[in-house]
Amino acid sequence: MKSWIEIKPDSDFSLENIPFGIGVIPGKGTCICTRIGDTIIDLAGLAKLGYFDHLGLKVSDFEKPVLNDFIAKGKKSACRVRTIIMECFSDGYCNDIDVSLIKQAALNNSSEVRMLMPLQVGDYTDFYSSMEHATNVGIMFRDPANALLPNWKHIPVGYHGRASSIIVSGAEVHRPNGQIKPPSSDLPVFAPTSQLDFELETAFVIGKENPLGDSISTAEAEDYIFGMVLFNDLSARDIQSWEYVPLGPFLSKNFASVISPWVVTLNALESFRCNGPEQKPEVLPYLQFNGDLNFDLNLEVLIKPENNQEVSVCKSNFKYMYWNMSQQLSHHTINGCNMQVGDLCGSGTISGPDPGSYGSMLELTWKGTKPIILPDGTERKFINDHDTIIMRGFGEKDGIRVGFGEAVVEILPAKEG
Repeated sequence: MKSWIEIKPDSDFSLENIPFGIGVIPGKGTCICTRIGDTIIDLAGLAKLGYFDHLGLKVSDFEKPVLNDFIAKGKKSACRVRTIIMECFSDGYCNDIDVSLIKQAALNNSSEVRMLMPLQVGDYTDFYSSMEHATNVGIMFRDPANALLPNWKHIPVGYHGRASSIIVSGAEVHRPNGQIKPPSSDLPVFAPTSQLDFELETAFVIGKENPLGDSISTAEAEDYIFGMVLFNDLSARDIQSWEYVPLGPFLSKNFASVISPWVVTLNALESFRCNGPEQKPEVLPYLQFNGDLNFDLNLEVLIKPENNQEVSVCKSNFKYMYWNMSQQLSHHTINGCNMQVGDLCGSGTISGPDPGSYGSMLELTWKGTKPIILPDGTERKFINDHDTIIMRGFGEKDGIRVGFGEAVVEILPAKEG
């Protein structure tokens, strides 16, 4: 698809994408936006020109501080909005007068728009669904011959995380303090983590509620999934190793998780559907599914030291996920758990089969025993103060590219405890 807006060949924001986010528009305030190339489109501005009148959508529907109400109108409504935007910005659709009006009412350069947290996240669940990641962690911390726990191939393992500390790309996060038990000590100490880590993940956004007591089948799960974001679930490994028995992660995970500002709809990702790994042994009936429910999405993590160039440390792919999103949601609700619009479900760390595709520093440096040497000569076992972590992701096939932009966070020194 060709647009009258300039779109660079390597842009994540093609005319086939049309994601949704929340931006602060200079001179206008906060509203729902989309992006094509390097241009941010103010959807309230388009609404003022009447482009969404026949959908029953008013200007006020787009003058929102978060996407939740817009998402709650349903995937069909969002799909119609995306179709109108695609038509509007396609070559030859609008005449010169319309183009002039749209430019004046709705177009802004991306460098001038501040993107905000796109969602009011009520609840957040993090899964543990990459077999390669779970195997690597099992080898490092348990018996290499029995790296996966007995339940891992039977249920999409997950835990309930902290929604309040999910933040949008561009944030700064202080290194967390906590209890750490040094290997040489019988007692824990209180200190800043020395093993601060990223976790390369995506997360899906719930777009439809199910009543308490009702479950969601794998066949209907995608009706409840509005779209996806990049997700960096920051972790403090030394705090985690001391606290996680018997109830799992707590302070090692709840200090911050970072998402990309654009919610990419499942409709935009249709071209990238693919098979997932074969699941053996056969899963229970409620987890069985039909069709291609994984997505071929290229993922990358880069580290930018202070006053230096960024360097890629990891390239992975969402297609490696053993448990797909529909299975995760079906399992999440099989006991009647009610999901709410805006809830987030993290994929869990996405690692591939080779060392360069491991989705965390824990794996990339094998628990710090194989440091990464950066071009400036410094080494990284984990993340240093003033390092900036950059996550990117996109699908590309048959000339179509759809991406998420970036999830970026800078790590600041710990505050005094």
